[in-house]
Amino acid sequence: MNFDWITPREAAEKWGVTDRRVQVLCANGKVEGVVRLKGGWLIPKGTPKPQDGRTKSGRKPAARGQE
Repeated sequence: MNFDWITPREAAEKWGVTDRRVQVLCANGKVEGVVRLKGGWLIPKGTPKPQDGRTKSGRKPAARGQE
């Protein structure tokens, strides 16, 4: 199996986020095909940016019927 890998810093530049955010996404299993190696992450080169599951307001959504 032959892969081309990128670092979290390279992925951050490509995806328009911070390298810390990429590390968190990797640690939470949101990035497909990621490999942890010697305390760092290797990301397959063609991996798309995962969808951001955080809310924009920073608050949990209101329960149904209580909006």
